[in-house]
Amino acid sequence: MFKKILIANRGEIACRVIKTARRMGIQTVAVYSEADKRALFVELADEAVCIGPAPSAQSYLVADKIIAACKQTGAEAVHPGYGFLSENAEFSRRLEEEGIKFIGPKHYSVAKMGDKIESKKLALEAKVNTIPGYNDAISGPEQAVEIAKDIGYPVMIKASAGGGGKGLRVAFNDKEAFEGFTSCVNEAKNAFGDDRVFIEKYVLEPRHIEIQVLGDAYGNYVYLNERDCSIQRRHQKVIEEAPSPFVDPDMRRAMGEQAVALARAVQYESAGTVEFVVGADKSFYFLEMNTRLQVEHPVTEYITGIDLVEQMIRVAYGEKLGFGQDEVKLDGWSMECRINAEDPFRGFLPSTGRLVKFEPPVEREDVRVDTGVYDGGEISMYYDSMIAKLIVHGTDRADAIRKMRDALNEFVIRGISSNIPFQAALLEHPRFCSGNFNTGFIAEEYPQGFDASMVPHDDPGLLAAVATFARMRYIERAVQISGQMAGHGRRVNKELVVLMGADKYPVSVEDLDGGLRIRQGEKTYDIVSDWTFRDRLFKGSVNGAPVCLQIERRGLRYHISHFGLQVQPMVMTEVATSLLERMPEKLPPDLSKLLLSPMPGLLREVAVQPGQEVKAGEKLAVIEAMKMENVLKAEQDCVVKKVVAHPGASLTVDEVIIEFE
Repeated sequence: MFKKILIANRGEIACRVIKTARRMGIQTVAVYSEADKRALFVELADEAVCIGPAPSAQSYLVADKIIAACKQTGAEAVHPGYGFLSENAEFSRRLEEEGIKFIGPKHYSVAKMGDKIESKKLALEAKVNTIPGYNDAISGPEQAVEIAKDIGYPVMIKASAGGGGKGLRVAFNDKEAFEGFTSCVNEAKNAFGDDRVFIEKYVLEPRHIEIQVLGDAYGNYVYLNERDCSIQRRHQKVIEEAPSPFVDPDMRRAMGEQAVALARAVQYESAGTVEFVVGADKSFYFLEMNTRLQVEHPVTEYITGIDLVEQMIRVAYGEKLGFGQDEVKLDGWSMECRINAEDPFRGFLPSTGRLVKFEPPVEREDVRVDTGVYDGGEISMYYDSMIAKLIVHGTDRADAIRKMRDALNEFVIRGISSNIPFQAALLEHPRFCSGNFNTGFIAEEYPQGFDASMVPHDDPGLLAAVATFARMRYIERAVQISGQMAGHGRRVNKELVVLMGADKYPVSVEDLDGGLRIRQGEKTYDIVSDWTFRDRLFKGSVNGAPVCLQIERRGLRYHISHFGLQVQPMVMTEVATSLLERMPEKLPPDLSKLLLSPMPGLLREVAVQPGQEVKAGEKLAVIEAMKMENVLKAEQDCVVKKVVAHPGASLTVDEVIIEFE
């Protein structure tokens, strides 16, 4: 077996590879940019080599620097993770020439599957179902319209070298086909340096279902069941699960056999994923093959018991697969939530900065956390927004959903925003729970975006009761102050009011063995917990049922998070409540004459000058964060008074960029 391997990646996937390599007795080398010098993966690796500045184009994407690091450290092989150079055929070919093993498929397999037009032709030859379409280069928008009419609307116009939702348009008529083709060509040229575009039939109510395959150098191939990745937002996966609630055993076998046929056709040696788009009628069509480890690979590992990273390493070393198709099991149900540094209540804008508190759920047999960050670490603006992957394993789908909800309740992140409230809302959604969804689910159910009102909670009185419990614990500590005059100690009022948003909850409190009994009218909450003030997690039981939520005191309020819902109740006496109602309302400041940064990031461009008249919809500024450019536009006609921030500035949330007259 290899004695030492280099990991040409960063973050959680680098940590993930190190974990398996360490178990196999293999030493690891990390390569890192200057922005990642204190990153967790650098600390976990046996050796680490700095390969350049923060931008990935000057570090993680420079093959020469990675090859030099291999020679410097004596690494015999390279695991590329996903992203960066993982699907770069030229990189794997150069490693081969240098006598360094690439822990992944051969360069010719990567090249054939990396080109979407070429891969579709190969799929046809291998008798894999393909979507009706036009696979040759298209001369211009006029030809694109004619092709679209021949196929029949709706059609999908897609860049051959595309990915991540770039260079992709859906057209329902001639006008959209004409304009979509032009946009795709421009996007593809800018993003990938390749302006080739193809057109295919757009499948209505599509599901995104993928088959995990494994192959070795001796012609042995297996498929490891399917993953359903249909819950997507803007073509980015949000929740993945295995198996799929839509796939039956016959369909699984048919899709698996076709995936293996394609892998065999390109002499595939490693772990790879064949992606299918599946229609409502259970017809399935080849989409593309990812010639690398997928982000969502842990759900397959849970239901099969197979470590995919270990299999990749063994195959790269030259070993045969140690099992056949009949030995691949399907045990229970697994789900993965991608925990991203983004604010779901502000249009999912990136959120960067320091992780003031990072406490993931405790890992156990059925809960796994793959992450590359730590308490006090930094979320950088230079790389993607994923903080962690939360994976659970249940006996069936309902059990997996329940475990994921509970695990999200336990996941404490402070200092930056995360998409946990959105994930929790999805897991509570009746349509998701029924399994009746497709790739349009999020766009259909949240057409105006996401806000706090969309987070359901079946018992807000419970949150008021827990806030009361916390308040009473604080009062119990306060009454123990020393130096009180005899007979003049503080009398604890046990008739209180909880103010939560526009709602009032009058409560009365009684002592209970190990806790408190809190009455709200006809409802009673018997809360037993050993919670202390330093705990952000409130664990205990309410009326005998276990409960876990997040709570912390900030001023007069108790910030509570439970199943994605975030509330800030105040617990007061009736007198204090009546006095509060007499206080004048504090109006928010007028921000209409300011352009504020909606997120932390780098100010790339200011498109206006002082004194300039600006029309509604015109570009004002461009902010870059986490590999995404965000264009800020004028919401109404205005005149620029002053440009406060200038290009190159690092902005915080709500920092002033421009003042208007």
